[in-house]
Amino acid sequence: MSFALRSARLAALARPSIRMVQSRGYADEMAFTLAAANKVFYDSANIRQVDVPSFSGAFGILPKHVPTLAVLKPGVVTVYENDGAVKKIFVSSGTVTVNEDASVQVLAEEAHPVEDLDSSACRELLSNAQSQLSSASGDTDRAEAAIAMEVAEALVKASE
Repeated sequence: MSFALRSARLAALARPSIRMVQSRGYADEMAFTLAAANKVFYDSANIRQVDVPSFSGAFGILPKHVPTLAVLKPGVVTVYENDGAVKKIFVSSGTVTVNEDASVQVLAEEAHPVEDLDSSACRELLSNAQSQLSSASGDTDRAEAAIAMEVAEALVKASE
């Protein structure tokens, strides 16, 4: 080994203050926000866990979760509150962000509590989306109809 290389290694070992060590502080609870254009469901509320549907698969988020950014797919967000209550909220689409400070934000295009969903209205919406898809003529119409179909299928599943 060359003298220069040995000297560089010794210098690095002799001055640990030069080294940068990344550390991440973990929190014991997580601040959770769930908001949509139609309503704010949670605003920095402390919760135990939240389960979200994403295009890369559904996943649960606990305090100390690794920072993450994901796109939501139509489905149910399940919130486990500190008092043991479980709330289910349907989201049409949106994003979920898990930050380093253990805060979590779910921003949805549209969201509704599952208990407020009318299963017959959801089935009718699915029927309309199927008709729209079968009669779509252009690429844009087909894409819009496919999205409407995906949301309607998720609504029907959530409402049952």
